[in-house]
Order: sequence, then structure tokens, then C-alpha cells
Amino acid sequence: MDTIEAIKNRRSIRKFKSDPVDDKTLEIVLDAARLAPSWANTQCWKFIVIRDNATKASLAEIVQINPNLGSNPAANALRIAPVIVVAIAEKGVSGYFNGKPLTDKGEYWFMFDIALAMQNLTLAATALGLGTVHMGLFDHQKAASILEVPDNYYVVAMTPLGYPEYQPNQRPRKALNEIVFYEKFGR
Repeated sequence: MDTIEAIKNRRSIRKFKSDPVDDKTLEIVLDAARLAPSWANTQCWKFIVIRDNATKASLAEIVQINPNLGSNPAANALRIAPVIVVAIAEKGVSGYFNGKPLTDKGEYWFMFDIALAMQNLTLAATALGLGTVHMGLFDHQKAASILEVPDNYYVVAMTPLGYPEYQPNQRPRKALNEIVFYEKFGR
């Protein structure tokens, strides 16, 4: 599957088959994340791969309710998917120079870097027939505790990873003329 096709076919998957993800396939997906661009090539990310059912269940327990849905169907996906990948970022690295943040985004530039790495991961997974759902609505401090993440890292995002039980329909997207301006805002 080429890149554009992977972009067009990527969906948020919340129901997975129990089929395992082999180590070679997992390595390809993680390598895609590793190859993402980052601030000054700092590569502030680390990834924790979870296959242990008890740890997956603990992470599912800390998923917060989606106020739009009254529940969060991604929580059960964490229990069912054969793998969870958790992305963490080292503090004080991305967006910094000589120990000081350089942009108006302050210390949070790592969010861009992690998002780029997770996008690479989700697109590679799609190209290989795997499903993911990018998750951020969970108790990040409890996740850090469960995963024994040191204080100099932020737990940023996680995704279940596995073979989709089904392929959801594409959700509507805004037309280009609704989101693209030329030369100045509103044109």
C-alpha cells in the first residue's frame, strides 16, 4: 500500500481480532515511528510495548469517559488488542536550546514530535493491515505509575495495535475550500 492509500484507508479501530502481531511486523511499525521528523532531530520519544494482559487491563481502567459518547469504546480495545504501544517524551529536549524553550509553545513542543511519530506508526500499521486508535484521553500520571516511567518523561499517547475485526466507514471530512486559504486568512 502506498502512502496516499494508507492515509485514505486509515481508520480509528476499536474492535480487534485476537490474532497476535508477530515481532517482525511490530518492528516495522515501530521503525516507522522512529523515522519521524523531530525538533532539531532530538528524537525525544520512547515507546513502551505492552502484551501482558494484566498491564493492558490496568491501562484500560484509566481511560477517561468521552463526554460526547458517555463512554469510551477505546478502553475495551486496550483489553482486546494483542499489543498496546505507549509513546512517552523526554522532558526538556524537544523545543529546547541550551536548556531553555525557544518557542511560544514552551516546554510542550514534544507534543508535535510525538504526534508525528504516532502518525508514522498508524500509517505503517494501516499499510500492513493492522489497526490503531490514537488515544490521549486517559490518566497520564496513572499510566506513568503503571508503566514505571521516570519523572523526567511525559506519557503522551497510546494506541492498541492489532488486526481489525472490521473496517469502519470513513467519517466525513471538510472540503478543501473550507480549510485552505491562499496568501492570507480568509482568501
